[in-house]
Amino acid sequence: MLKNMKVLFVVFVIVAISVASYAFAAANTVPATKAGDGSGVVSGYTVTSVAYTLNGTDPSTLDSVSFDLGAAATQVEVQLVASGSWYSCTLDTGTVWECDTTGLAVSTIDQLRVVATSN
Repeated sequence: MLKNMKVLFVVFVIVAISVASYAFAAANTVPATKAGDGSGVVSGYTVTSVAYTLNGTDPSTLDSVSFDLGAAATQVEVQLVASGSWYSCTLDTGTVWECDTTGLAVSTIDQLRVVATSN
């Protein structure tokens, strides 16, 4: 009889722990959230009216480059030397951007790579 009581007690403890843990888990609340996946069109800009400004005292260096993107952008950078530095640009007027390149040797320029985003 004592052995049955021990078994009954162990079963009672296991059931009590199970019920308590279920009640605790059921009390948790998680706020509603959103998640998603999608796609959208990514189109390029049309770069026009490119203008290079040489240094006034040393024309072998470039002070800046400006261009019109033809559409609104929030961040623009250019690279004028392949695998070289990137230069940040500032919005001049409308969709015209200007990038300070002071000290860049004109002889090293081999491209005009423009990266722009509008988000």
